Amino acid sequence: MSNNKQVTQNTRDTREQDQQRAVLPAVDVFEDAAGITLLADMPGVSKDQLELRIEGDALSIEGSVRPQAPDGLEAVYAEVRIPRFRRSFTLSRELDTAHIDANLKDGVLTLRIPKQAHAQPRRIEVRSS
Repeated sequence: MSNNKQVTQNTRDTREQDQQRAVLPAVDVFEDAAGITLLADMPGVSKDQLELRIEGDALSIEGSVRPQAPDGLEAVYAEVRIPRFRRSFTLSRELDTAHIDANLKDGVLTLRIPKQAHAQPRRIEVRSS
């Protein structure tokens, strides 16, 4: 096998391995009386490369960074690995997954997951007779 074919094959193998690997994004979780807020660091991930899924009580966050290459060119060899972020969480049944609010700004994904109405604290009015 010539050196050029060897480099091409090795590059293909490396690309396939990189697609299977994932980086765990750093996540901060805050809880208040009305719900939880997750802040996930997703540097370089654009909105169209971000996928959020709810399956049962599992929340999955996945995102990838597009390689920066000049128009019409594709890297044959690159020492910088393109990260793919992946993280999953098991959510409490007290959370209302039908009303999740997601926002991506400056590489930080913010998810607001409210608690279901029955799980939120409520004030009971006391009357005097």
